[in-house]
Amino acid sequence: MKTNFSLLFYMKKQKNYTKGVAPIYIRITVNGKRAESATGRSCDPDRWNCKSGRSIGTKEDSRSLNSFLDQLQNMVYDAHGELLKSGYVITAESIKNKFMGREEKSLTLLHAITEHNQKVEALVGKEFVQGTLNRYKVLKKHLDIFLPFKYNVKDIDMRNVDIAFLNEFDYYLRSEKSCANNYTVKMIKNLGKIINISFENGHIQTNPFACYKGRTKKVDRYFLNQEEIQVIADKKFVSERLDIIRDVFLFCCFTGLAYADVQKLQNSHINNGVDGERWIIKNRQKTNVRSAIPLLPSAVTIIEKYKDHPASVNKGLVFPVPSNQKMNEYLKEIEERCEIGKKLTSHIARHTFATTVTLLNGVPIESVSQMLGHTNIRTTQHYAKILDIKVGADMALLRDKLIFI
Repeated sequence: MKTNFSLLFYMKKQKNYTKGVAPIYIRITVNGKRAESATGRSCDPDRWNCKSGRSIGTKEDSRSLNSFLDQLQNMVYDAHGELLKSGYVITAESIKNKFMGREEKSLTLLHAITEHNQKVEALVGKEFVQGTLNRYKVLKKHLDIFLPFKYNVKDIDMRNVDIAFLNEFDYYLRSEKSCANNYTVKMIKNLGKIINISFENGHIQTNPFACYKGRTKKVDRYFLNQEEIQVIADKKFVSERLDIIRDVFLFCCFTGLAYADVQKLQNSHINNGVDGERWIIKNRQKTNVRSAIPLLPSAVTIIEKYKDHPASVNKGLVFPVPSNQKMNEYLKEIEERCEIGKKLTSHIARHTFATTVTLLNGVPIESVSQMLGHTNIRTTQHYAKILDIKVGADMALLRDKLIFI
């Protein structure tokens, strides 16, 4: 990282100074930030050259003082050079500590992320899901490339992670990696968690993340209409793998389950609800929030189809669901064969449940929110904002009721 580095010897007179010698201090400046220290030597102000930072004269005491200051200057430059070779970002304080032999054990950014990831990994399945760990691993990979690219260093002291650093990382993700706004903001927020932990533990004195202004943008969520669902349901597949994926996708359309939840859905999660009918009652994998979903007849039919499937029975699961990558890969094949013109993903099924299956059929948004396992109804309201069809149908009923002259 390129730094503006300078060194100055100066005389500091006490407030009550009248005459006599005054102490000499050394000031190290890096990128406008200073670190100062007493040299332990003093000089008569009349014999001090402020411009050169040295004693005036050729007498032995002046030569001795200047020689000592030269040695200190060389030590500072040597410390600066050693820090450059170490690959860490240079600060005035780090140079001062280096030349004075007071190297502090500071926390570095990548080390902080590694520590965090180790703790999360130990709690996967208890307090965290694998997806959370994966996101922080991706963050570290981005920073492994970003630090040498932007600053020519392998790591950086946590104390040097400021708002300028966050803004540069933000710009890097958008420009060099072509990341979308919401992905970029979420990645910076993940980094913000690491910064918050360091701040709370006293490794840094200020929290630069508090100044970060990134905002996610609302994204239009698309979903399948009733005709498109029917096209997928009626499609005949020769391949068993596509048949399974289609059924799992439709099950998610009828229940609102996310991929992580349907993949780990167990028979023990399906019980009789308060109405005596079959319900899915389980905590969401992502948020650990309870969701209770009454099963529609179409969903029950799909469950019955796979109750004796060997792959499901052996694992004690309701469906033989492959990895998310494979599922989305097979959904792409289904999308092409059904020719519905919309990208199929496991999450689109969740949107379809929230809109076509429930809200468009008059299910109150509070009930939809509870079934989806949302922690805040505002999350569910994102679905409601795009339901022009429902608005039109509601207003048509109103027109029939209201008669104006």
